[in-house]
Amino acid sequence: MPQLDLRSGPPLFRQFPTALRFSVQEQSRNRLAALLLGLFVPVWYLLMISIAGDKDLEFKLYSTGEMLKVDGRNVTLITAGMNSLTMISGFVVFDAVRKALNFDRRLAFAGFRQSTLIGAKMMAIGIVTASIALYTALALFLFWRPGFTGWGAILLGFMAMTLTYGSLGLLLGVLVKNDLEGFFLIIMGGLTDTFLQNPLGNPAANKPVLQYFPSFGPMQFSVGSSLGDTVMWRYLGMGVAWAAAFALIGLVVFHFRTRSRRPTR
Repeated sequence: MPQLDLRSGPPLFRQFPTALRFSVQEQSRNRLAALLLGLFVPVWYLLMISIAGDKDLEFKLYSTGEMLKVDGRNVTLITAGMNSLTMISGFVVFDAVRKALNFDRRLAFAGFRQSTLIGAKMMAIGIVTASIALYTALALFLFWRPGFTGWGAILLGFMAMTLTYGSLGLLLGVLVKNDLEGFFLIIMGGLTDTFLQNPLGNPAANKPVLQYFPSFGPMQFSVGSSLGDTVMWRYLGMGVAWAAAFALIGLVVFHFRTRSRRPTR
């Protein structure tokens, strides 16, 4: 960790680049997450499509009411990608926030504005999660070649998912007391959330209650845009709204946990 002068902070114009560099370094330093991203994603794709097999799937897309008849492997690949994203993005951000929390307190005590720390934290989350989503979408080409428009819609859905679970990782990182609690909530929450949205594995995937799950909007957007005939921006917005809600709560908690407590004379 860099040594900071606790008597006077750096000039305001230098605070944001410095805080952003620290945040990106913390989130990109996780070697286990990099290994999971590089190896786990393609292996997870392969495993899921081997379980799905080669069979057509006919189901009703909840968002439009349209009956879709598609290759079940393709729907499973979208679900598998989102499933891996929930775990990796949530794990990366949660681990980085937990490890950097004490250092963030030191930055605040050294004169860094909390608004600067919060802005840098969110930008770093956006950079890291966008990179994770891009890699996962590119790895999809090993198993399926959707059209450019369809692939672009899947990429946007993946980005919404990484932002959502990255923001959840931020919230849990400043909220829970133990690493095990955070990892359990991210893994079990992501597995349950995305599994229920797959009509191949869950016959009840069109039930109205599923629209209240974080992955509902990105899943409907990705499937409808890549396998159907409709681009439904409203459902992508639902995923962004979940990300914003998690981030807002997490940043409020982060604000209180990094308040400077300098003694006043």
